[in-house]
Amino acid sequence: MDSSLHEIWQTAPGSPFLPTVGKGSQFLVGFALLLLGLSLTGAFAFNRSLVTLPALGIPASLAIAFGTVYMFCAVGVYV
Repeated sequence: MDSSLHEIWQTAPGSPFLPTVGKGSQFLVGFALLLLGLSLTGAFAFNRSLVTLPALGIPASLAIAFGTVYMFCAVGVYV
């Protein structure tokens, strides 16, 4: 972290931002994450216990959250 802001600004054009999920596939990734989150939520609803919370509940909520963000970005609504 010794670099100054000016040095970072000067080197930024040489390393463009490449997103992990491209613009053309955001809808597919978001839809898949939403389906995964909803299925994990259903599995968690059948067996709600303290053991299944970290195994099913937390990943389900994360998949729904990220899936919703990707779906909004794919249709042009930026959050």
